Amino acid sequence: MADLLLDAGALLGESPRWHAAEARLYWVDIDAHRIHRTDPETGATETMQLDGPVGCVAPRARGGLVMGLKNGCAVIDAWGEAPRPFGPAVLAGIPEQRFNDGCVDAAGRFWVGSVTSDKANPAAMLFRLDPYGEITPMVGGLLTSNGAAFSPDGRTFYHADTPTHALRAYDVDPATGELGEDRLFHQFEPGAGRPDGGTVDAEGCYWSALWDGWRVVRLSPTGELLQTVELPVQRPSMIALGGADLRTAFVTSAGKNLTDEDRKAQPHAGGLFTFRVDVPGMVQPGFAG
Repeated sequence: MADLLLDAGALLGESPRWHAAEARLYWVDIDAHRIHRTDPETGATETMQLDGPVGCVAPRARGGLVMGLKNGCAVIDAWGEAPRPFGPAVLAGIPEQRFNDGCVDAAGRFWVGSVTSDKANPAAMLFRLDPYGEITPMVGGLLTSNGAAFSPDGRTFYHADTPTHALRAYDVDPATGELGEDRLFHQFEPGAGRPDGGTVDAEGCYWSALWDGWRVVRLSPTGELLQTVELPVQRPSMIALGGADLRTAFVTSAGKNLTDEDRKAQPHAGGLFTFRVDVPGMVQPGFAG
């Protein structure tokens, strides 16, 4: 069972990213339009308030952050600065979409996908933002782009369209960032949780947070279920591995749209949870833009 690190009360906690150099965990509350920076030793948390939803963040190699916002991507050079657009606003004029989940590959490219509120129209997409500002559509026909992560050798890309209950694995050329063939990596049973955000550890195993599943799971490189960690909240949203030895798991969660009964059963919904793992994570590369 995981422990509560921070009773954050987030509406839609997401995108935990461990910043090794700062020994801080960055994460967002999408619906509250906030970016948080937490010291896991003390729980002390700094907050940046934005004027719109922030789907995901990742550290930049030169300092600051890259982020997926409502209409496009943005960067900051230092904590507390106002985000400035980076690359084209590819979602501008599409009110039912915003950016959601994202990650950085070893070449410093930002892979970021969108989510659509129009669930009858699978029009969301996964994009690749290159360091010089070009943004390229990579996968289309999605409802909720999620779970983006790379294998340790950079040759496999993991991704989920959450409502399908499926995780898929793509061949990828680490040099060019081009995707090849995809395959079903793991299919979760309907009604038992849907794959949301994920990460990969040093053994190449994939950790997935299961929305409406009350748990996170660890899958082998072939998609076999290896481990389950129960959580005291219904909607864990994403997992990151960090800490000084990269063996601390951090899990965000969501507290919105819960009934009074739900809140009694999970008073810490929207909290930030933690537990220890046997296999460390990997230091995440920074966005090169």
